[in-house]
Amino acid sequence: MTFTFWFEFASTYSYPAAMRLEHLAAERDIEVRWQPFLLGPIFQAQGWNDTPFKLYPAKGRYMWRDIERICERDGIRFRRPSQFPRNGLLAARIANWHAEEPWVPAFVRSVLRANFEHDEDIADPQVIANCLAEANLDAEVLLKQSQQPEVKESLRAATEQAQALDIFGAPFFMAGTEPFWGYDRMEQALDWYEARMGEEE
Repeated sequence: MTFTFWFEFASTYSYPAAMRLEHLAAERDIEVRWQPFLLGPIFQAQGWNDTPFKLYPAKGRYMWRDIERICERDGIRFRRPSQFPRNGLLAARIANWHAEEPWVPAFVRSVLRANFEHDEDIADPQVIANCLAEANLDAEVLLKQSQQPEVKESLRAATEQAQALDIFGAPFFMAGTEPFWGYDRMEQALDWYEARMGEEE
């Protein structure tokens, strides 16, 4: 079985999940696949032209207060972005193409901190370059690679796979074939997977 963390760089609740997941998984000896995808096409397939947090203002107001409470409780720094949602396409292409590399979790956290702690525009290549440099990576090479057709197509395929798995939001955890949606289900997903490690799907 595989434990997969499906996340979106623009997703508020993906932020605290990414900050805590690696530690919680290590405590259970669980290897995690970090898999970015794009929520935009999934929302469009549901008839939405924007995030539901903007389409439904009451839900948006609740979400901002909720994420503030969560981050305060879990000791995670948070600053409400001055622009929401931000475009995480560039970061997603890089993280998806290199999903098997051990540096991906650190890169993902750096990008999410840029967005939700430092209020930086993660659509700006220079911001992503800084995040790559923070992970001791060659930003120039990786940014150039992100524009290659096969890299773009790979992310499109990952988003199509998310749709095929009936993933409708982020973060989403696939514990083998068992789906868990939302930050508040992360530890339940890890516990469920831990209890079944070694079983065949």
